[in-house]
Amino acid sequence: MRTFVTGAAGFIGSNLADYLLKMGIEVVGYDNFSTGHHEFLRGAIEHKNFSLVKGDTLDIDNLTNSMKGCDFIFHLAANADVRFGTEHPRKDLEQNTIATFNVLEAMRLNGIQRIAFSSTGSIYGESNIIPTPENAPFPIQTSLYGASKLACEGLLQAYAEGFDFQCYIFRFVSILGKRYSHGHVFDFYKSLNNNSENLKVLGNGHQRKSYLNIQDCLDAIFLAIEKAKEKINIFNLGTDETCEVNDSIRWITESLNLNPGLIYSGGDRGWIGDNPLIFLDCNKIRSLGWKPKFSIQESILQTLNFLRKNKWLLENSK
Repeated sequence: MRTFVTGAAGFIGSNLADYLLKMGIEVVGYDNFSTGHHEFLRGAIEHKNFSLVKGDTLDIDNLTNSMKGCDFIFHLAANADVRFGTEHPRKDLEQNTIATFNVLEAMRLNGIQRIAFSSTGSIYGESNIIPTPENAPFPIQTSLYGASKLACEGLLQAYAEGFDFQCYIFRFVSILGKRYSHGHVFDFYKSLNNNSENLKVLGNGHQRKSYLNIQDCLDAIFLAIEKAKEKINIFNLGTDETCEVNDSIRWITESLNLNPGLIYSGGDRGWIGDNPLIFLDCNKIRSLGWKPKFSIQESILQTLNFLRKNKWLLENSK
């Protein structure tokens, strides 16, 4: 099998590329390196079954040509900058929704019919059902990021019906682990590196979230692809636990032997679209035999240890 991975130089994409290569599967990586890192692909580039194309998902001609000869698409490239969505509203539309349309069109033109897509638990907004299952009614959207991803899901489902595609849609909680390069652990660690005396916290610290380790995430994705055979397959991916932002801060600061003063701002949420509680019902993926190996605390500390060993990421971040 020959696979095509958009966002291959990113956190999830590079881990996915390594996972595929270990399984003996050929990988074509596609990335514009706007946020991805060549360093993440160091091992993959040396592998005989990996090839890399520098390209943008908004360039449909390059995307279509690069995808030729592939059998399965993993579409991970996206703008994941949820917090600042209201500062650049067009970015989510272009890099998420229009880019996904381009991927689907490139597939159609190449006769490729199978795709796995990285969606998000953010599409549930502030759900009235906790834990939130895949068939929960959608509330009002609370972020441009979530709205753009929901539009992507609609396109995938329409292409599945119109062109007989088979789609795997994965609604992630936040992912943690090796090569993590943005998010709360990154932000807290960078801030503490600059000033260990005080830590600014967006929100009141009581926001409660679920997180998933990258290895557990990839195990779930491949189990679903192996066992789920419907035309449209939708899975929540998360753990059966949550933690407060304050819990995460405590684990991080204790590991660093720091005791900073905490400066809270923003009330019960840190920014527009930040949901005070995200907790997904993952019984559907568990019914296939999947079970996460890492707790949230273990994943946060694993992520922190990676960042401590790779401080170049802090230096390269904008």
